Amino acid sequence: MLESADPGSVWVVLPTYDERDNLEPLVHAVRCALAGPAPDHTILVVDDSSPDGTGELADRLAQDDPHVKVLHRPRKEGLGQAYLAGFEQALLAGAELILEMDADFSHDPSYLPRMIEAAAEADLVLGSRYVPGGGIRNWGRLRSLVSRGGCWYARTVLGLPIRDLTGGFKCFRREVLEAVELSRIRSQGYAFQVELTYRALQLGFGVKEIPIVFTDRRVGQSKMSRRIVLEAMWMIPALRRQPVSKGNASRNEVSRV
Repeated sequence: MLESADPGSVWVVLPTYDERDNLEPLVHAVRCALAGPAPDHTILVVDDSSPDGTGELADRLAQDDPHVKVLHRPRKEGLGQAYLAGFEQALLAGAELILEMDADFSHDPSYLPRMIEAAAEADLVLGSRYVPGGGIRNWGRLRSLVSRGGCWYARTVLGLPIRDLTGGFKCFRREVLEAVELSRIRSQGYAFQVELTYRALQLGFGVKEIPIVFTDRRVGQSKMSRRIVLEAMWMIPALRRQPVSKGNASRNEVSRV
């Protein structure tokens, strides 16, 4: 891909719940990262009625910057449903590339240009902690064990070659999200991330992993819970029992850089 190639309309979906301390510096960092490679970009904050005022802060940022938009949801319904609502709004607005990332700086915005570049050669780009060059900072042994164990479990049950199936830093071409039938997806957390990648591969889309270093959140509380882990344990085997019709994608492959 030529570095000057225009990716078209790029949307970054940021689900938030009690992320007031992180939101403004993150929006600034994303804007700076995308100014060169994707001048036509939008940051969509999807807030689930955060009690700490995250939604109100997002509204103020949107008033001052036309590249920022806000989707308010009436209650906390889980990460997966927040992403799905954001994806639907981005697709309706004509986005060509839709990225998802955490709102707590665990996903470094400096990786965004490389993910957009990689999307010229793949339909779905995964920011991977578990390919050469990737890694994790500031996690304890138990959290690392749960994450790696979850990836191994999903890979084994679903028979996929993806190294980082549970990661949440992704770049989709719009054709992928149009094809996976978003209305059928009900999972959250780990299972949500696994399901999207699994559906994309089932439909024949090309998936590429690029290395990232994941850094545990700077401020605030982790949203990880025992319920999310347990959901993944039963939801992942269930995915195999839900076949989808084949799409028209022509790049049915997995690659890593």
